[in-house]
Amino acid sequence: MENKVNSTGEQAWKLEVIERVPHHPADDYKESFIEKRRRWLLEKAQVECRHISNFSFDPAEVKGNIENFVGVAQVPIGIVGPIKLQGEYANGVFYVPFATTEGAMVSTYQRGAIAMAKSGGARTLILKDEQHLEPVFLLENLTQVRPFLNWLETHFKEIKAEADSTTAHGRLLTITPYVFGSRVVLDFAYQTEDAMGANMVNIATEKVCHFIVKRQPIKNFLLRSNLTSEKKASAYHLLSAYGKQVIAETILPHEIVERYLHSTPEKISSAWRSWAIASLGSGAIGMNAHFANGLAAIFIACGQDAAHVANGCVGLIIFEQTPTGDLYAAVKLSSLLVGTIGGGTGFGTQRECLELLGCYGVGKAKKFAEIIAATLLAGEIGICAGITSEEFLDPHKRARVHTVARAYEDAKK
Repeated sequence: MENKVNSTGEQAWKLEVIERVPHHPADDYKESFIEKRRRWLLEKAQVECRHISNFSFDPAEVKGNIENFVGVAQVPIGIVGPIKLQGEYANGVFYVPFATTEGAMVSTYQRGAIAMAKSGGARTLILKDEQHLEPVFLLENLTQVRPFLNWLETHFKEIKAEADSTTAHGRLLTITPYVFGSRVVLDFAYQTEDAMGANMVNIATEKVCHFIVKRQPIKNFLLRSNLTSEKKASAYHLLSAYGKQVIAETILPHEIVERYLHSTPEKISSAWRSWAIASLGSGAIGMNAHFANGLAAIFIACGQDAAHVANGCVGLIIFEQTPTGDLYAAVKLSSLLVGTIGGGTGFGTQRECLELLGCYGVGKAKKFAEIIAATLLAGEIGICAGITSEEFLDPHKRARVHTVARAYEDAKK
């Protein structure tokens, strides 16, 4: 950056010339222009993108999902199963695709899945299903807050009509106000059917905000206040349903725990109490072993927004020994944002992964959420049993033999 003085004696800043990534309004997603962009990248980085440039779909399909397109990232996909469950929307046995490069993770989930299936499977329940957006309104002072809140309550029907007019697939459910001095955050909760719904609620809420501003003494507003902490973990996600709030549970007979998990209900339930104490001491939001592992793998495989793992992994696990000496296990996912239409769900591999679960398209999002919850329960069972049986590192050690050797061979090339 170059500093110089202009004719009035004031300092001016002249930006260095930078070369942006090649872009063309009309040709951006044509094969010929994508190849031009890759050649430009080769010149800049001195790396030929042989693997990145191989994909099986028409590049025009990704318009609206990505910019400056050059190719794809290939992530290995493994299958976890059988996930046996009985829910309100998902019933039967499922084999769940995991896209990951973390060795031993699929094995850990598989271990829990087998024990759970041998025990009769999981039961699931969806408690809430809401997508949220929380604009903030700046008033002149505190005396305007009460009249504003009263107006919102008496005009909810008109506000709802404005929001619902923007979409055929969503509807405004509630508005919850949070007051911070002269600022009022309104937490809008929507039903978005089978879409994850981010764009849907943004468009609806923006229209509502302009509707409100025209009728109330608002100094200013921001469409987002960060109350819902989207793509960031917070206590909000533990207490509120930001997406789908799902519970999965199972009871593992002590014989199954001993035979297939090489542990005991007493060991696992006792360890759970230690983990709860340490989680409390760390200030953790919620408590689980590795929700994020399974969520990330399923999200990447099935075309979900991977950044929502940050809020989706806020949840709880429960391990208790029953009066008959068996193991009760449960998970609660408080903020699971998933969709089975729109977003990245329609691309080749992502659609196929959803189809493997019978979860692609309309009327499938709640089924998908229940399958995810049951799969994460299997993962918690697998890893916690491994830790209490001192077998946790065994699959990691086996995986490491291959990955370390391969890394050193690659480094020699």
